[in-house]
Amino acid sequence: MQKLLLGNAAVARGAYEAGVTVVSSYPGTPSTEITENIVSYPEIYAEWAPNEKVAAEVAIGASIAGARAMSCMKHVGMNVMADPMFTVSYIGVNGGLVFCVADDPGMHSSQNEQDSRHYAQASKIPMLEPSDSQECKEFTKLAYSLSEEFDTPFIIRLSTRVSHSQSMVKLQERESYNLKDYEKNIGKNVMMPANAVKRHIEVEKRTAKLIEYAETCPLNIEEINEGKIGVITSGISYMYAKEALGDKVSYLKLGLAWPMPEEKIKAFAKKFDKVYVIEELDPVIENHCKALGVKVIGKDVFTLLGEYTPAMIKEQVLGEGVPEFTALEEQIPVRPPVMCAGCPHRGTFYVLKKLGLVVSGDIGCYTLGAVAPLASVDTTICMGASVSAALGMAKARGDEWSKKLVSVIGDSTFMHSGITGLIDIVYNKGINTVIILDNSITGMTGHQENPTTGKTIRGEATKQVDLLALCKAVGVNRVRIADPFDVKTFEAVVKEETQAEEPSVIIAQRPCALLKTVKYSGHCTITENCKKCKMCMKLGCPAISADGDGVKIDLNQCNGCGLCVNVCPFDAIKKED
Repeated sequence: MQKLLLGNAAVARGAYEAGVTVVSSYPGTPSTEITENIVSYPEIYAEWAPNEKVAAEVAIGASIAGARAMSCMKHVGMNVMADPMFTVSYIGVNGGLVFCVADDPGMHSSQNEQDSRHYAQASKIPMLEPSDSQECKEFTKLAYSLSEEFDTPFIIRLSTRVSHSQSMVKLQERESYNLKDYEKNIGKNVMMPANAVKRHIEVEKRTAKLIEYAETCPLNIEEINEGKIGVITSGISYMYAKEALGDKVSYLKLGLAWPMPEEKIKAFAKKFDKVYVIEELDPVIENHCKALGVKVIGKDVFTLLGEYTPAMIKEQVLGEGVPEFTALEEQIPVRPPVMCAGCPHRGTFYVLKKLGLVVSGDIGCYTLGAVAPLASVDTTICMGASVSAALGMAKARGDEWSKKLVSVIGDSTFMHSGITGLIDIVYNKGINTVIILDNSITGMTGHQENPTTGKTIRGEATKQVDLLALCKAVGVNRVRIADPFDVKTFEAVVKEETQAEEPSVIIAQRPCALLKTVKYSGHCTITENCKKCKMCMKLGCPAISADGDGVKIDLNQCNGCGLCVNVCPFDAIKKED
């Protein structure tokens, strides 16, 4: 049987067919759909963990207990789970263990570009890199058998285009996998220094065996065609190269991204006058080739930045210029990213902009609070940094500066890595104000449940974290819940809390407008009372636009949330059912 699958869905299918028992992940584009697709297989226990470190540790525990396990994340999530990942490289596995990481060349939904192959090298964990959906499934299945054969976790490296492109996949039945026996083994599983020294020796022995395997493994494939040009590549870059160059060159496709073969690369390169290395982001393959004394052409002609295109590759390798795209005669209006009509965060940022506060921002839909006309967010670093970075700002400039400074962080991000920052504020006598944007869901990655929603990944009812009680438990005495659409009250709350002489938390509570349970009705219209002050334009709502010297509301975009009604100083906007 064949089925058209996303690369992420194919990874999930591979996990299912391999007999995986436990999957723990944290959502992050472009990796999210792997775990979402796992949910369709009731044989697998699946969960959203509070963050990637916890997710990796759950999967590691399942592996030690004898199950095949998986943890999935985007590239910056691998930073969060690096601590247990580096250690489990020494421990090895009992049941097969796979980490799936999805890189984001071009930064379609990320704060940086990052090449996860460096993690494979640094942690000495072997990495496979599929180039289409069929390989996503097959490489995932193979990773589990290799994991158990070599006593090591494996990493599957995806990228945005592999994760989110579709191709046909041959489906097979699920393997009948029996849990491995569990045996207490302190020397292998307890990584105190005396044991770790011995396990490091085993890691180096394992790496030598893997390098030997790389020379003959079926994942590293030669495609010999006519011509005097060779290309060494992997992953999505192989697909780009094939589209651009066809049979005019020969290929060495490295499905085993680390460790890479040595003799195979040397032998391949000797067959050609020119050898190009085509790889997105960093020169990982290129540096390996040069260390072997193989002369290759790589980043001297290809960029370190962003995604590649077939046109780019064709021009550099064959010298044939082709247009990147066909230009349209019509001028297409610019459509910058913007918070949705009815977004609960809009009221918060309207107030913060009005008050002229410094805003330490975080990762989520609410990062768009930095976009004009709200232009409220001053900094965005990484998950959870809004809270801890704001303490650093205040300590650098004095406590009085805290009174014109706030942190904003989503409910899911607060659970991910904001709690420890809040503890830091309390413990080190900061007087910062933290605003938790509680929209009742993990919004940016497509509405995943989290510990504050009261539901599991399968929609089952579970214990819901009480944000108010949690903040009080870590020592915050001043915790307020306020509706950001009640603009006057919310502004008064922010003014009061930022002037407090102790830590303060405001829970800005209003659900995401796109949730099925949110039933805004009707729409808002401009009345004859309009004074053309354009105060409502300062909201940045996509439904409100300039109309000559006045404004208009697009009834197709307006969902009747009513925020503009609360903002208009002349009662010139009314809501109609």
